[in-house]
Amino acid sequence: MSPLVSLFLLHIVTVSATQLHPGYYLGTCPKAEAIVRDVMKKAFTRDPRSLASIMRFQFHDCFVNGCDASLLLDDTPTMLGEKLSLSNINSLRSYEVIDEAKAALEKACPGVVSCADVIIMASRDAVALTGGPDWQVKLGRLDSLTASQEASDNVMPSPTSNATFLIDLFGKFDLSVKDLVALSGSHSIGKARCFSVMSRLYNQSGTGRPDPAFEPKFREKLNKLCPLDVDQNVTVGLDASPVVFDNQYFKDLVSGKGFLNSDQTLYTFPQTRGLVKKFSIDQGVFFKAFVEGMLKMGDLKVDQPGEVRKNCRVVNSHLPNIVT
Repeated sequence: MSPLVSLFLLHIVTVSATQLHPGYYLGTCPKAEAIVRDVMKKAFTRDPRSLASIMRFQFHDCFVNGCDASLLLDDTPTMLGEKLSLSNINSLRSYEVIDEAKAALEKACPGVVSCADVIIMASRDAVALTGGPDWQVKLGRLDSLTASQEASDNVMPSPTSNATFLIDLFGKFDLSVKDLVALSGSHSIGKARCFSVMSRLYNQSGTGRPDPAFEPKFREKLNKLCPLDVDQNVTVGLDASPVVFDNQYFKDLVSGKGFLNSDQTLYTFPQTRGLVKKFSIDQGVFFKAFVEGMLKMGDLKVDQPGEVRKNCRVVNSHLPNIVT
């Protein structure tokens, strides 16, 4: 990680988020949260898998430029956005659900609710609608005026990351080891591509052998699902219950059935193993820690100009003028 990126990360975590609070839109758009929840319910009915991607929008947005919806900006001739960054391309999807929520909000209360807040609300709703906890979110963010593919590539972890790297990364955002393990539980729902597990299966750390942390029968199952000649875009559930937000993810890690290296490493590494065990035993403790982590992550911001975008994909100054 470059010194410039490290300075940027420090800048993120030292800026207060004091203006954020629950009920921020009660006086200006009182039905805002209900509107977003309704859109999310419809998305869940159409395609249950979409919610897993939307839940991860908060992480992929907040870690790059703070929680400012920079993730949602499309590329322009003068700006490479974050949608095609290494951690997002062929991974994040369902941006159209955010578009749908934003359109409904603009119809109800134009120019009031930011896209950054839509991400926060939608991420919370994705968890709640799939069986996880529900909680009050703090709102009042502004949307960024730019995005950076380079910043995303420099900051976001890869599926091959180990626990030491992840602890260090989360620490730069003032997120604890407990936050790291709890927020990794977002992989309780969703799927990942074979691409993300090939090195673990066939060449862990350049050894030409599989990761010894695999439970043998689980490894055999993955060998069949993700053989060397597989289309690496084939997807596999991240845990044994990939459409339900629960603590099965942690139970799988304890039994050596984690899919990604960045997941299984949380059990093989001594500093994180105890938390994995605790969350695998007590789902309520996991849920509480997950909510705490999401709230802390939602406070990440930078001191930069912002606006409330009318269209989440483009800054307002680039919208076409409409003559009536």
